[in-house]
Order: sequence, then C-alpha cells, then structure tokens
Amino acid sequence: MWYLLYNALLILSAPVILVVLLAKQRCRRGLRQRLGLERALSGRPDRPDKPVIWIHAVSLGEVVAVAPIVKALARRHPGHRFVVSTVTETGREAVEQRLAGVAEHLYAPLDFPWVIGRVIERLRPSLYLFVETELWPNLLRQLRQHGVPAILLNGRLSSRSFARQQIGLVRSFYGCVLSTVSMCLMQSDRDAERIIALGADPAGVRRTGNIKFDQPMPADEQRLLSKSSLGLDADDTLFVAGSTHPGEEDVLVAAYLQVIRVQPSLVLVLAPRHIERSAQVEAALRSQGLAVRRRSRSAAGTPWTQAGPRAVILDTRGELAGLYREAVVAFVGGTLVPVGGHNLLEPAMWGKPVLFGPYTDHCVEVADLLLQAGGGCQIKDEAALVAQLQRLLQDQATCDRLGAAARDVVRQNQGAIDRSLDVIESFLPSPGRNGEAAPSAGAFVLAAGRRGDR
Repeated sequence: MWYLLYNALLILSAPVILVVLLAKQRCRRGLRQRLGLERALSGRPDRPDKPVIWIHAVSLGEVVAVAPIVKALARRHPGHRFVVSTVTETGREAVEQRLAGVAEHLYAPLDFPWVIGRVIERLRPSLYLFVETELWPNLLRQLRQHGVPAILLNGRLSSRSFARQQIGLVRSFYGCVLSTVSMCLMQSDRDAERIIALGADPAGVRRTGNIKFDQPMPADEQRLLSKSSLGLDADDTLFVAGSTHPGEEDVLVAAYLQVIRVQPSLVLVLAPRHIERSAQVEAALRSQGLAVRRRSRSAAGTPWTQAGPRAVILDTRGELAGLYREAVVAFVGGTLVPVGGHNLLEPAMWGKPVLFGPYTDHCVEVADLLLQAGGGCQIKDEAALVAQLQRLLQDQATCDRLGAAARDVVRQNQGAIDRSLDVIESFLPSPGRNGEAAPSAGAFVLAAGRRGDR
C-alpha cells in the first residue's frame, strides 16, 4: 500500500520535478542520466563485465567523506568496477577530482520505478552503499528484489528529521523502507537508537562512528593555498570563515570590523557554502568599506595595495579544507542560522580553534566533543564572536591550547573507516576452495532477511 501511494504521489509531481530540473541550469546537465536514458558514465572507461559496487553520495561533503572508503575498496578489490552517483554538480566535480581513475560518475536516477529498473538492469550492481540516510524507496526496494545488499554508511538522523519521521503514518512508511536496507552503520549511539525507533532491525544496526574523523590530510603541499598565493604577507593574520550562509556574513563582517581596530593585520576569508552567491557577498562586503578579492579572479601571489579592512572570497571548490591550515582562528558556517552546521573537523584536524553558532543539529556529536575537550567555542551573536576573537588573537598560548585540543578530538575518534570496511567486506564474495566466489556472511544475512519477508 505504501509504495502504491508513494508512486502515485511521485507520478502526480512528475511535471513539477521536470520543470524544476529544466529551469535550473545546474540541473540540466545529466538530465538524460537522471531519467535513465543515457548509458555513458563519466570517469575511467572500464570493462562492463566487472561486478559493480555502486556508491551514492549526494553532494560535495558526502563524496569527500566516502572517497577514502572507495579508494580502499578499489585497492582491495581490483576486480570490481566502482560507480559513484551524486545529485549535484559539486558532487560530480568532487568525484572526478578525488576519484579520478578509481570510480566513474553517475547522476543519481530519479526514483521513478521505470527509471530505477532501467539503471539497475544496466549497472547490475553486486553491492549498493549510500551515505547519511539517503533513503530512496523505489531504488532500495528494487535492489532488494534483485538480491543486491544495500548498506547505509555514516548514517545520522538530525533531531528535526527524526521528529518529522516519528509522525504515525510517516513512521510506518519509513519502517517499510528500512526493511529493505541490509545494514545501517550509524555515526553515534543516538543515531543508532533513532533508526531502530523508526523500524530498522536492531540486528542490522551498528555504531561504527563518523568517517569524517578519518579524512586524510591533504598530501600535495604544492596544491594547498597559502598566504603568499593570496597575495598576503607572512605577518598577516587570517580569520577563515567556511561554508557560510546568508545572514552569517553580516555578523562575521560586523565582528571583523570591530576586531581589526586592535588587530590591524587581521584579514577575513569568507567561503560561501554556495559559491554562486559570491558576487552578492562581494557587493555586500564592498558596501561595508572592505577591499575585496575573489580567489577565482585574482592572479596568484599578486600583492595587495589597499590598506585597511581586507577580505578574500574563496569562490573555488576543493580549497577550503587546505586553507584552514593558514588560519589562526576558524569559524564554520550554517551554525549562526538554522541550517544545522557543516564540517567542524576540517579546521580541527589542522589544530585550529573552532568557532561555531548554536545551530549544530547536523554535527551535534562533533560540536559536543569539541566543547567538552575545550577545542571549540560556541558563540550566539556578534558580541560573543568579537569577544572570542579578541581573546584568541591576543593570547597565543590560549589559541594554541584550544587548537591542540581540537586536533586531539580528531585523533581520538578515528577508526570509523576501518570498522565500516569490515562490515562492507562481509557482503562481498570471498574466494572459495576452488577459486570460486563463496557466499559472504553478509549474503547469508540478506538471504535470511528475504526468507523472513516471505
């Protein structure tokens, strides 16, 4: 009944979905793939007879998180073909940059039954991995019908989404969908308890931790942004604010203009979460009297000639995580406005004090760990931000102590990737006595589940 209702609503909304996809320029690319009409994948051309592991990661953040797992699987299972699907253009770019030569990219198919059926028939995956609770009912149902195990990686359920999903009829539908998932690997005990409450089989739920703690440090020093590449002097002090949203930039600029009165070497670096807003952010900064440079439009290393308040807008992709290295203090956006927060670990891994606002629902576990360890500071408004910046910029010892505590949080919570890989590999065939593929433990779990469905 639930699938009949879901698909009826999906069909009724199909014209609206298509209009939205056609109206947004960034969504037009890959439309044929989203509709299951295009066979070609981007990335390394590979032998079609290889068994496919399909990984779904919505956008940039999920691709960055799951890339080490994809690379590890590719090293361990060279006989497999890896396909990573994303919804967004930034996700596609991340796949093609971070997994070049390892995986092919696919725009995620729309969840219409006929589209899903066509894509599954074409890929014939042997395993499906998906990141952070991307539950697509028709996709998961058809994978189950084809005997393909589906594993949720780095699963989390925010308080807001969990509250919505607790509503009676919605909860019943989620329970139906979760019955098609072979294993749920959750970030925290709270997330594990919540997904069980929504109907996941407790035997198929494990707390493996947050794989974002295991992200490798950028290895190519030459590709990392530096002060000199931004035209700044070695004596300049950087306050890097990453993944910012509308409403946050105003607070950050106002606080910066107060702090620079006593810290004239301070330079503000803003990295909008959506870089298509860069022109709007630039205009707002100039109206406040700041000299502004956009990373994409400035010749590397060109020195500044302006004095006074200065700001760099990081309007490029893939450079923020490395630029945190140059910061003295970092702020992570989506936390002063009710978005839920972004990756607090990127500055923490460089040993930088991490400032963030009160809205941390998407990263609450990391925020709590940073606060408990003394590596992070939660600020609620402009006045609190000014106070923390002045305290940290004027007291190097305190700044260093907070940064070291933040780095320790990262180091002490690593291991999620290895724990996740152990589970994933239990669902992959292992060589039999005669060199043939023997069923894995995970396959027996899945088969038992299918027998239970009957």
